[in-house]
Amino acid sequence: MAKSETGSFWRELLATNLYKRNQGRLARQLTAGALILLVVAGAFTMSQGMLAVAERSVRIGLPVLISVVGSWVIFRLVNYPPFAEFLISVQGEMNKVSWASWDELVRATIVVLSTMFVMGVVLFAYDSFWAKILSLIGVLQIEAG
Repeated sequence: MAKSETGSFWRELLATNLYKRNQGRLARQLTAGALILLVVAGAFTMSQGMLAVAERSVRIGLPVLISVVGSWVIFRLVNYPPFAEFLISVQGEMNKVSWASWDELVRATIVVLSTMFVMGVVLFAYDSFWAKILSLIGVLQIEAG
């Protein structure tokens, strides 16, 4: 039977320890950085939008408070054991990926762009052909414009 911990959410939120400090470090740092960037951008947008008419102390203080509290919650989130384990495993899987070399990437990009161009030309030809046929038999009426 699973043991029930009363207040574990608050205990984790108020803790200062790092969970498995050196494991999944890059994934956790990048995740935290992206989330903090979103919180700060949202707080800035709020200061320029709905708080634009408020007095200066509120217009600056509230977004700063939201940014600080949000940053702390994000710091705790990336050190919350279940989420940290997920990020550790993500980094472990990303280390196993076989990344293409620069030459392979350039060749693959050329193939994809060429294929898309050829498909565009073929679809334009089919569309033009069927438009001409359907307009000759009177099903489609094309207005000059």
